[in-house]
Amino acid sequence: MLSMKGSFWAVVATLSAAAGAVHAADEPDTRTLSELRADLDARKTTSVELVEAFTRRIEAIDRNGPQLRSVIAVNPDALEQARALDKELQTKGPRGPLHGIPVLLKDNIESADPMPTTAGSLALIDNLTKRDAPIAANLRAAGAIILGKTNLSEWANFRSRSSTSGWSAVGGLTKNPHVLDRTPCGSSAGSGAAVAAGLAPVAVGTETDGSIICPSAMNGVVGLKPTLGLLSGKHIIPIAHSQDTAGPMTTNVRDAALLLAALVGDAPACDPPSAGCAKSDYTKGLVPTALNGKRIGVLRFEPGRNAYLTPVYERALNHLKEAGATLIEIKMPDLPGLDEAEETVLYAEFKADINAYLAGSPAKIGVRTLDQLIEFNKKTPAELALFGQDGFEKANGMPPLTDAKYMTARADGKRLAGVQGIMKMLGENKLDLIVAPSTGVAPRVDSINGTRSPGSFTSLPAVAGYPHLTVPMGELKGLPLGMSFIGAPWSEDVLLSAGYAFEQRAKARITPKFTPTLETEQKAFAPAVPSL
Repeated sequence: MLSMKGSFWAVVATLSAAAGAVHAADEPDTRTLSELRADLDARKTTSVELVEAFTRRIEAIDRNGPQLRSVIAVNPDALEQARALDKELQTKGPRGPLHGIPVLLKDNIESADPMPTTAGSLALIDNLTKRDAPIAANLRAAGAIILGKTNLSEWANFRSRSSTSGWSAVGGLTKNPHVLDRTPCGSSAGSGAAVAAGLAPVAVGTETDGSIICPSAMNGVVGLKPTLGLLSGKHIIPIAHSQDTAGPMTTNVRDAALLLAALVGDAPACDPPSAGCAKSDYTKGLVPTALNGKRIGVLRFEPGRNAYLTPVYERALNHLKEAGATLIEIKMPDLPGLDEAEETVLYAEFKADINAYLAGSPAKIGVRTLDQLIEFNKKTPAELALFGQDGFEKANGMPPLTDAKYMTARADGKRLAGVQGIMKMLGENKLDLIVAPSTGVAPRVDSINGTRSPGSFTSLPAVAGYPHLTVPMGELKGLPLGMSFIGAPWSEDVLLSAGYAFEQRAKARITPKFTPTLETEQKAFAPAVPSL
């Protein structure tokens, strides 16, 4: 609950002390995956040392200091995994780029480690499935170490329309490491904040509509929502199979490409398999000249909305032009009915998909249906302390997936967002890809009214199932801003190469300073900093 005890100055003193504690902690490890790989191979460091260092930083920054609450659980087997991988490196050499590298997973992704997969809900606190999601198995096969699980907006931000992003009953409120009373966005809040704060080299998030892109942009990291079907969604707590996908969240584009390849593994779950969607190496096109000759469509927010973005966005667009790209101003097509179609699909699929997941959960889990989950929340005050479950209740009233309204809505959504949306913009203007501001600046946390979105361009690629990349493009008063790269299905390599070339010119990523607040003019009032 929001704690209003004590004076404003006591709260400020606490926050200032917390921010100061950051400097006393171990400095963040800023090495890229390639640099870590080289140091591991040269025996300049070991995987055991990496796990120990990141665990210390989690203790100093996440549990203490500013108390980011971005990591919901640390894997007790991580050191054992690290020792085994160090030994294997000495005797057999590396399996690949991620051999011996610690990775964080969002806590809706199952892993066989002794950590429950909770989606942030107390109803799943005993959800120890002892199995790997295919993407977790692929990471393990690549030699990655599952360091722990990240906090998230509970149930991937689907329980209520007035939810507080980054909050879960299990993990509390994740804070934005740049400015602590600003939202980290969600639902992959913990993954974004943890990578930004240097609690792990890379993390995995999931997205249905905006849940990788928004927290990546607002925490100042790179995030990629892949084409739907590139990565398996099996053993990931669902919202809706028509849009759900996991994806990389990293400090730079090359690391996102390396992590994506590891997540894909040797047997990608592409749909259709003949689409040629998977690449064995997503780093091949990562060259500074990748933008030369590209035709890029430019989307903008409506005039007056997020006006502070204009100079930052213009500088970012100039970087694209300087790199040899031709920019074409375009407008979003009028797509009446898209929002309604998406809403129908998400609520209907959530009911079907979560009922199937709960029915197959371990016997110790007391809730086996959405109806039972709703009743559990009503009887558990901690669950409904900040916001309700209107989303769950609406989903529970939806008809089955054989219903004609659902099937029409799904077809309409894919057509409107894909063929008549992204593909029309690309085709009519002969574009290679589209860029846009990812979202606005992170708003202050509001545990009364819920998180208010400054707007985004996530819905078209989310509903269509097309890839979407965000890369840091600048900042405003220490708060990061991201640029989106959107393309046709299976064009991850195109987006990554464009994002890489932009990144090399813009060099726009900023380091978190753990600033308590920007609202110094409100000294006479209690700050909106939830204490959970």
